[in-house]
Amino acid sequence: MEVIADLHIHSKYARATSKNISIENLEKYARIKGLDLFGVGDFQHLLRRKEIDEKLSEDENGILRTANGFPFLWQTEISLMYSQDEKRRAVHVVVFAPNAEVANQITEFLGSKGRLDYDGRPIFGMTAVELVEALKKIDDKIEIIPAHCMTPWFGLYGSKSGFDSLKECFQDQTDKIYAIESGMSADPAMLWRFEEVASEKVSIVSFSDAHSHWPWRIGREATIFEIPELTYDNIIKAIRTGEIKATIETPPEYGKYHWDGHRLCNFSCSPEKTKELKGICPVCKRSLIIGVEYRVEEIAKYPKGFKSKNSKPFYKLLPLHEIIALAKNIGMQTKESWGIYNSLIKEFENEFNILLKVPKEMLIKSFDAKFADLILKNREGKIKVKPGFDGEYGIALLGEKQKKLV
Repeated sequence: MEVIADLHIHSKYARATSKNISIENLEKYARIKGLDLFGVGDFQHLLRRKEIDEKLSEDENGILRTANGFPFLWQTEISLMYSQDEKRRAVHVVVFAPNAEVANQITEFLGSKGRLDYDGRPIFGMTAVELVEALKKIDDKIEIIPAHCMTPWFGLYGSKSGFDSLKECFQDQTDKIYAIESGMSADPAMLWRFEEVASEKVSIVSFSDAHSHWPWRIGREATIFEIPELTYDNIIKAIRTGEIKATIETPPEYGKYHWDGHRLCNFSCSPEKTKELKGICPVCKRSLIIGVEYRVEEIAKYPKGFKSKNSKPFYKLLPLHEIIALAKNIGMQTKESWGIYNSLIKEFENEFNILLKVPKEMLIKSFDAKFADLILKNREGKIKVKPGFDGEYGIALLGEKQKKLV
């Protein structure tokens, strides 16, 4: 069976998230999006856990289900902030648990290290090594994946606080890390150039890190599994062995940290220009926030275009609302945009069908040739995007028109 999974989300109890990101809304929009499996998000937070216990039931395979049968996986994100080698380190990791009992033990352990009530993404001063060692003592089935691995502030390889390798970060626990999450500002082709990815020491997964339930947030990045049955063990086995069918990615330029720049100065530039500027912002004369594209070149061992023999396919897709906005020159969240979106979903069942499968002729019949061409360009990764930088999303371009994801 094919399973399109988004296993990195948040609840309304995490900072900077929608207050409407309920289990009900996640299920509703997952079906509209075409997702087959979600992470629950923030399971260690007391109020989120109460919501999980009230609205989901766990089966014998470690899968949580709603009353209507939609599946979720035990999942949370943890922020680690500490000092190593006289440098500030900050690494976010996604954690999966095989069942409620293990989720309880993880929650108990985290509670012994700090507060769990103030944020759905709790912050701890322990090192990445200490976290992995402690969680693996609870249960080896616990999965720990470095989140949005390239982002400057909280990515494993981040320019502001990260490391140059998994070994540098996880040391003697490195063999317990089986995958890295690409994140919006990077794609697998960029990560294939890293020695530890090329050597197949880790696989690449992609999830949305969604902070709301809207269809342009959830599933914007996802992983496609092909497994015999939906069980926790089968999902984790696929991650650990690298037997992943494909990933769904946004164009990396669309992410908030692809290029270098300063948001407040309204200045961004390519790595080549950053080198010309010696890393200094021409507006405020301070050091630029170095983005993902620049950082990849610092770490990469192999040239652009390198592809290891077991590299998995991936799709670079803008969300459907973005395509509608480009095609009609309207706002993404307008009544007209939602009307078009809903009519397309009614006809073609879900968003991923439209983005990946529906033939051009059917799209023309249902909408028009311009829209159909945009869908095809999107499938081929041919829609130009002005790169995001320093916390600003990238901007999709159509001729002289520009639309920004909000």
